[in-house]
Amino acid sequence: MDEAAVRDRLRTVEDPELGDDIVSLGLVNEITVEGEEVAIDLALGAPYSPSETTLAGDIREILVDEGLEPDLSASIPDRDDVTNDEQVLPNVKNVIAVASGKGGVGKSTVAVNLAAGLSRLGARVGLFDADVYGPNVPRMVDADEPPMATEEETLVPPEKYGVKLMSMAFLTGEDDPVIWRGPMVHKVITQLTEDVEWGHLDYLVIDLPPGTGDTQLTMLQTMPVTGAVIVTTPQDVALDDARKGLEMFAKHETVVLGIAENMSTFACPDCGSEHDIFGSGGGKEFAETHEMPFLGSIPLDPAVREGGDGGTPTVLEDGDTGDAFRTITENVANNTGIVHRRGVSSGRASETPSPDQ
Repeated sequence: MDEAAVRDRLRTVEDPELGDDIVSLGLVNEITVEGEEVAIDLALGAPYSPSETTLAGDIREILVDEGLEPDLSASIPDRDDVTNDEQVLPNVKNVIAVASGKGGVGKSTVAVNLAAGLSRLGARVGLFDADVYGPNVPRMVDADEPPMATEEETLVPPEKYGVKLMSMAFLTGEDDPVIWRGPMVHKVITQLTEDVEWGHLDYLVIDLPPGTGDTQLTMLQTMPVTGAVIVTTPQDVALDDARKGLEMFAKHETVVLGIAENMSTFACPDCGSEHDIFGSGGGKEFAETHEMPFLGSIPLDPAVREGGDGGTPTVLEDGDTGDAFRTITENVANNTGIVHRRGVSSGRASETPSPDQ
């Protein structure tokens, strides 16, 4: 079987989320056939996302049925207008910003569980606690080992649950307040990202501070953010502020991967009844109104608080709440893949000459 025949077989594989076959979508970068061995490079950009894992499995199955030995790899073509020297974090495939319009909605909890959940899937993950005024990620993963410094004056991040960690909390005293103006925030954010030995990562999750201030603007202006997750609770007050965050990302042309609703229904362990303490369905309705993906709801569960205080992410535990975090993690990974595949597909479609050219 030659390259053309392999390509024809690949036309039978449909991307269920983009609604066309992978060849027509331009998701096949390269095919090399040597005897019964077929090497295929695919434009898949979300490692260990369930949907892209399934897509790769479908491709392997079709080729094996033809008596071929498939060797699949994945890469997203680099932008032509950005050189390697100009890239920020060139070894990080995806930067995921976790944000909220207001404090107290569990944004850091979602960020920690998202990072741990992605690592649980098998991905190489980093977690950057960019909430410089109130960094608490180290406590939430029970990490007290500070980063190590190299001779080149870069920082080697500690690791917990397979996640590389960086936080302002590592560099200040436990009770020391951080009182900085905008320029200092910009400088430390730059240092704590670019001067850190992150290595090769599939995902770098960034826990942004609440609101739409200097730190958020610095991150969006300097970091190659793949997409953002907005965390809210069901109540109207939180949703009002979530709209501000949505508007901030829109102004900076940052893709919103979806809305995560935290602190939804509370299942009372004593009476067995369910209580909508902060309202019901507000996050899902907000996502539908703004035509954004809804990532899922996290119940109001004391286990989440216990996990945060004790340093064990709930996503790693059994139970309904752990399942809720795992669903959100998978949806974030899947939506990250859609962003990449849609970008590759539309870019290659624009390069194809029209019949009149």
